Amino acid sequence: MSKYNELKKITVSHLKKMKSDNEKISCLTAYDYTAGKILDEAGIDLILVGDSLGMVMNGYENTIPVTLDEIIYHTKAVKRGIKRSFLVADMPFGTYQSDINEAVNNCIRLIKESGAEAVKLEGGKEIVPLIEKLTGAGVNVMGHLGLMPQHVHIMGGYKIQGKEGPAKLLAEAKALENAGVFSIVLEGVIDSTALEVTNNISVPTIGIGAGNGCDGQILVYHDVFGMFDDFVPKFVKKYADTKSVIMEGARNYINEVKSSAFPDSEHSFQIKK
Repeated sequence: MSKYNELKKITVSHLKKMKSDNEKISCLTAYDYTAGKILDEAGIDLILVGDSLGMVMNGYENTIPVTLDEIIYHTKAVKRGIKRSFLVADMPFGTYQSDINEAVNNCIRLIKESGAEAVKLEGGKEIVPLIEKLTGAGVNVMGHLGLMPQHVHIMGGYKIQGKEGPAKLLAEAKALENAGVFSIVLEGVIDSTALEVTNNISVPTIGIGAGNGCDGQILVYHDVFGMFDDFVPKFVKKYADTKSVIMEGARNYINEVKSSAFPDSEHSFQIKK
């Protein structure tokens, strides 16, 4: 068993030490109290309240409509369910791309109101000044490179990154590292490129569709447990078919209600004689 499973609380220092110890970092998204509690009890190292909630929780076409208030609401719920896992929250599109002072205020608001221990920002060298200001103010920052869902319109869709080799992505990763991020998500990146980046920076990389050379892996809760099938990326592995279980249970419930089999005496209140 990993020594990190025995920790009462995961911190940034532990995540960085996992990289140097060659201990893979397990990460999943969560969006509510129950999911957070289950993952925390299972032993997940890091939980991300991702803007993917826009699609899997709210039915948006992409992550762009997600608001800061939505992220805060869901992060507060997850926070109440966890004790050990490190909690990170996404900064939504439009909350940090314009005025740097407004961006800092938005990030601080998210940390203060939600209880998150870090924020995640998409982008490379262009957000270095913001990262430096945030880390200087005591805010933990997770970077995000490669396929960036908030840039979906500029990138021309959800396209795999890093085919041209590691040089560009590595330069961006080093810029984020030097600015003070504690880790970097690499999404939708060719595995050899992701490995080269991972081996040449000091902070952990968390892969999603970036091969097993990264220091950790993250997937979306609803994808992993088979709850969301509107779109399932190639890199997703389904570890449970929860949708089928719920549908079967729902159909059994419907049938019993229709046939008056539920509620029976066991599930009703009676006057004791």
